[in-house]
Amino acid sequence: MKVIVDTNVPLVANGAAPQASMQCAVECAHRLNAICAQGILVLDDGWHIINEYKHKLHQSGQPGVGDIFLKWVLTNWANPFRCELVHITPTKSEQAGRDFVEYPQDNALADFDPSDRKFVAVAVAHSEHPPILNAADSGWWNYRDVLAKHGVRVDFLCPDAPFMRQD
Repeated sequence: MKVIVDTNVPLVANGAAPQASMQCAVECAHRLNAICAQGILVLDDGWHIINEYKHKLHQSGQPGVGDIFLKWVLTNWANPFRCELVHITPTKSEQAGRDFVEYPQDNALADFDPSDRKFVAVAVAHSEHPPILNAADSGWWNYRDVLAKHGVRVDFLCPDAPFMRQD
């Protein structure tokens, strides 16, 4: 199982997202534990994703499951049996690592959250286009159809999330 993990997944697993239910937090923790036990995490080789994890989680691995996940990432990022690194290319107009050559040039994605574009760029750049795991970020739900047109699959871990009941 190869996956890309949006930062909201370990945050929800930590209980740091008040909009997420306890069931959602448990599912996120379960998926993170499964990745650490037997999965392959896909990251970018420029540490754009890891740096975001480091900014929002605790590198010590405490106190939550999401923090344990970050510690695992920092231990395993260079282990090709646990993590795969792909190259994404920041654009010349790149601001804070938010715009990448690999990000689809589609007007329908012009307003997609700039801080999440690195995950899309990694999915597009990887030869197998692994899914992106999302827990509680409605932006992914709102753009799921146009992302799918570009070969980007998003796995929604929390079917009880309020934004998933809007359609």
